Amino acid sequence: MTLRQQILKRIYPLLVFIGKGRGSAQVKKNNENRPPFHQVYDLKVELNNSSVLPLSQMAGKKILLVNTASDCGYTGQYAELQQLYEQNKDKLVVLGFPSNNFKEQEKGSDEEIAQFCQVNYGVTFPLAKKSNVTPGPSQNPLFRWLSHKEENGWNDKAPSWNFAKYLLNEQGVLTHYFEPSVSPLSKEVLAAVK
Repeated sequence: MTLRQQILKRIYPLLVFIGKGRGSAQVKKNNENRPPFHQVYDLKVELNNSSVLPLSQMAGKKILLVNTASDCGYTGQYAELQQLYEQNKDKLVVLGFPSNNFKEQEKGSDEEIAQFCQVNYGVTFPLAKKSNVTPGPSQNPLFRWLSHKEENGWNDKAPSWNFAKYLLNEQGVLTHYFEPSVSPLSKEVLAAVK
């Protein structure tokens, strides 16, 4: 872990505290339970080990999709995501999507990212191949689905920074968007995962 990463790890609790002050504006919900126009289960995720994971294999479980970075103030959320994953393995899949979109905070290779996550945060949940999560021609197809209401039925919010979180229910319906400052162990996320 670099000195910068050590400093960021120490200030992470402060960032979460500041984020709590912003309240419910940090969460978007699919209050009308609008179904997607296109099935998310038709998509596949290329993992960082080059294997392919069809999302259809996750039908029947909730899925939390998070764009991640190793050199960000919110990188400490890796530990919280791991804890959430371990406590809910029977009903929740967590998928991390490393991305270098925000201030180049994920410069490493897929192998370096996987090693960093495992060594520093004990991450065992799947990590996707590093990709682009922001809108544009090279946007990861799953993040295109997540951030275009013409695909998912209601949400047009793309990640605003590293560690934005999208929750899908057991039927593949996008139910929540959580801003990066919302902790994976916050009452809002825990209530949505139940």
